[in-house]
Amino acid sequence: MTKPRVLVIIPAYNEEKSVGKVIAGLRRFCPEYDVVVINDGSRDNTAAVARAAGAQVIDLPFNLGIGGAMQTGYLYAYRHGYDIAIQMDADGQHEPAELPKIMAPLLAGEGDMIVGSRFVAPTGYRSPVGRRVGIWFLSFLLRLLSGQWIKDTTSGFRAVNREIICLFAHYYPTDYPEPEVLIILDKLGFRILEVPVEMKSRQAGRSSITPLRSLYYMAKVSLALLMNVLKKFDAYRLKGETG
Repeated sequence: MTKPRVLVIIPAYNEEKSVGKVIAGLRRFCPEYDVVVINDGSRDNTAAVARAAGAQVIDLPFNLGIGGAMQTGYLYAYRHGYDIAIQMDADGQHEPAELPKIMAPLLAGEGDMIVGSRFVAPTGYRSPVGRRVGIWFLSFLLRLLSGQWIKDTTSGFRAVNREIICLFAHYYPTDYPEPEVLIILDKLGFRILEVPVEMKSRQAGRSSITPLRSLYYMAKVSLALLMNVLKKFDAYRLKGETG
């Protein structure tokens, strides 16, 4: 069997201090993977640093947010025929050395999306109490709405197969999509697995989710999850002519 073509998608907004190190780690641990950085309207040297590190870079004309950046990456993966797409953060939280843990069940056909989790098993990661409570609440709400128990609903360390690449290239939620897509994929019958991985704290820059915005974030995501439960999704309609 031929090896699957794998693309690592890194959405980046003002991450010049860390994105080069992330790409260097990927080159060291996964040299066979292609890397595309979606420069989401950065005002610093993110794009130049990423190009110098050897990544393909797509420059968005202005900041679209994580949803728009990731859909751009999935559209790139779809159009270039990749079999697997991996989502990684540009801030250094996600360890390239942990990718085999995510890739193994995907390559074995055990799931369609594999989520790298900080909370499914004991790890060295320590998050602020407020954020941990928020993630627990989203996990509980997701369980209530779909029946599936995903403990790290906001993890941006994920891998998906070709069918989900096709889907996400044509439809992807905006703003903070990580919890939303779990509901959508569950409704469409895709298999989601969670595997324990080690993550680090953000290595540079600041999170877009500030304490002041946390309550707004929780209310908005909760409403989005409820709305997605009521929507009717058709995977083949969303994928158009992809089959």
